[in-house]
Amino acid sequence: MDYRITTQKELRAEFWATFPGASRKRQEYAVIGKMYCTDTRCAWCDWIDSLQKGGEISEALASRATL
Repeated sequence: MDYRITTQKELRAEFWATFPGASRKRQEYAVIGKMYCTDTRCAWCDWIDSLQKGGEISEALASRATL
């Protein structure tokens, strides 16, 4: 199967293009470090899941992708 998106770099660029209103600001957490806000993280996870289920990205890319 030929996937439309094959790298994490392409995946991140497509995410920000698809969700231009998503907050890019990362918050500092004492133990965890820097993280995007909850809404952005949830949008990312739901979007990754839908791409994998729709056959646009591989299961391997979906499982290792980080924002």
